Amino acid sequence: MSARDRLTTAGFRWGWRLARTVPEEVAVRLSVRTADALVARGGPRVDQLRRNLARARPEAGPAELGTLVRDGFRSYARYWLDAFRLPSWSVERTVGPVRFTHGEELRTALGSGRGAVAFLGHLGNWDHAAAWSARALHPVVTVAERLRPEQVYEEFLAFRRGLGMEVLPLGDPATFPTLLRRLREGAFVPLLADRDLSSTGVEVDFLGERVRMARGPAALALATGAPLFPMTVFHEVRDGARVLVVETRPRVPVPDRGPGETVREHRRRAVAVMTQACADEIAAAVRAHPDEWHVLQPLFPADLPPGPRS
Repeated sequence: MSARDRLTTAGFRWGWRLARTVPEEVAVRLSVRTADALVARGGPRVDQLRRNLARARPEAGPAELGTLVRDGFRSYARYWLDAFRLPSWSVERTVGPVRFTHGEELRTALGSGRGAVAFLGHLGNWDHAAAWSARALHPVVTVAERLRPEQVYEEFLAFRRGLGMEVLPLGDPATFPTLLRRLREGAFVPLLADRDLSSTGVEVDFLGERVRMARGPAALALATGAPLFPMTVFHEVRDGARVLVVETRPRVPVPDRGPGETVREHRRRAVAVMTQACADEIAAAVRAHPDEWHVLQPLFPADLPPGPRS
């Protein structure tokens, strides 16, 4: 392991330990100060978040956009704080402050043993949502991007498995067949899909531009017959308390096969249409909750480095 990797691993371990031992109110204040310091220092991630948020709120002037960037970093820091503290939370602390909305159709699908797929964006705290699901809805089977260094990735796997998730590695040839099997066994498969990490994604309209999003959710639903639901996760304050909202949008219909359309052509078109429907729901959620959209990486073509993109 390189010196840089050792430093990164030590930093994550220190953060994990500190976040769990410091009183929550102190840790929250520290996370806010850290976020504000990062924004004040600036840098590529601050600039990228500003560009991304400008697409979500094109009418925002410089002052409003600056506030959104500050609030976005505060939200992102709070995501990491809560993620670090999640393993020490009681069942009541995990489930109590969650409001599940419009989930009747999803509950029915999971209760029937059919399985279900959810298309999520990088909104709110998806780790908390998965931990809540494992205790109050259905155990989660999902996919995670490989982090570097490897030791940090392995510790994140252990962390998420400890919350009740089955986590499969992105890019492993066995991952898609395993997801197919799990769905046919009745699994719940929520996938973060608003960023195409495989370079084989579907091009969709999103916040006024063309971007690529992961094809996996729609492809899994088509291959298994499991319903596909867009799902958004965000926070709201009710009676002075912070609540995690897990909102399920209506099931995405499968387009009918057209006259003369081959099975392959229909599948390709259906994946594109269904992914666009999910992208529309994620875009609406991002516009409504831009400060909770945790995408600090280039997403839109104008921000991506030059080079061939399939």
